[in-house]
Amino acid sequence: MLLPLGLMFGAALLAGAISLQIFASAQLMQETEPASRSARAVAAALNGALRASTNPQVTLDAFVQSLGTSETIRFRRLGTDLDVHPSEVQTPLGTVPDWFVRLLATPEFGAAFPVMMEGKQVGDIIFAPDMSADIYEKWIGFLAIAFSGIVLMVLTGAIAHFTARSALRPLQNLGDGLTRMRTGNYEELISPSGPPEIRRSSQEANELARTLNRLSQDNRSLLRRIVSLQDDERQDMARELHDELGPLLFGIRANTVALLESIPSGSAELRNAAEGILQSVETLQQANRRILDRLRPLYIQELGLEKSIQTLLQNAKAQSPDLKVTSEIDADLNEVDGLLSQTVYRVIQEAVTNVLRHAKANSMHVTAGINEREVIVEVSDDGVGFPADRVFGRGLTGMLERVRALSGTLELLREAGRTCVRCRLLVGESASQAQGAKQA
Repeated sequence: MLLPLGLMFGAALLAGAISLQIFASAQLMQETEPASRSARAVAAALNGALRASTNPQVTLDAFVQSLGTSETIRFRRLGTDLDVHPSEVQTPLGTVPDWFVRLLATPEFGAAFPVMMEGKQVGDIIFAPDMSADIYEKWIGFLAIAFSGIVLMVLTGAIAHFTARSALRPLQNLGDGLTRMRTGNYEELISPSGPPEIRRSSQEANELARTLNRLSQDNRSLLRRIVSLQDDERQDMARELHDELGPLLFGIRANTVALLESIPSGSAELRNAAEGILQSVETLQQANRRILDRLRPLYIQELGLEKSIQTLLQNAKAQSPDLKVTSEIDADLNEVDGLLSQTVYRVIQEAVTNVLRHAKANSMHVTAGINEREVIVEVSDDGVGFPADRVFGRGLTGMLERVRALSGTLELLREAGRTCVRCRLLVGESASQAQGAKQA
């Protein structure tokens, strides 16, 4: 902003210099024209007097003596040098610079009119006007213009600076508020300030933040309700599998064992068929237990969250013996219960399942800890990583919904050659939201 002002000031000075060059010289010429005509008349009168005088030399000496110390009109004898250049112009403000005097282009310095005696030139009448007063006047005018321009530029710059500053601060506050809204923080509103347009924009942004905050709370409540319903549905399904399918499988196994005991030793084919049935039933029972573990991890209620996670990791080692599994599980996690404990377990369960199915990893590290504010869960592996588009599948989408229902964050990262799933859940807010979900 100051650069255009400086350019305008420079352009104004340049225009002033051109104006001085064009108009001041003509003005000075007009002002000195009468004096120049007087000098020409003096020279003509002197020449006439010398022609009429019986003793021209005495007349000339008397004329030169009559001039005295005049600086405007002087007599220069032929063959002598006479300095006709103006001396430095002294003013109360100091000496006028030579560049300014040259810029004015003062006219007819040292104009000479010949003096003739007995038909021969004996000297010149030199017209050297004293332009000090006129040059001083022009110099004062130029300084006034320059000083006024500088003062005007400084004042304009200061006004522009404070005006822009008063507008930029509210704009910065508005930008910070919009950034907070973009990151999901709708609680801290923008303080309306500045010009009316910015105040209106801040007020509209605050209304938008309030609306988004209500929608976000409604969305979280809906997600919590959905997660709660899903958990209830899983519990019902687990109960049906346990109460209905479990006894049926146990009955089939018991009948198969009884059948094996009643088969004669010579009936090999019948024995093999019965043993095949028994093996299939045992496989179904193991699959049923794994499904029950995924639908409703009873370890959380019976053993606590820490032991449940350790059991989950032991099962992962059993399914993939070549995978090196390490963990750091905080024992204080046993104090967590309700929806928060189920979410922590489900996040680790889904992340570990993804490593076993898709990562092709050699090692996996699981970290779960709790502090006064939040629970932090991190599952990392050295596998092939995730696709560039990072499209969430059904498992990751369900995990994300659970985390968002508790106002948490879920990140899928690739750091230092390792894939990392990082989850943060607020402790106090999650507990209160879990209680609200139960009441709902």
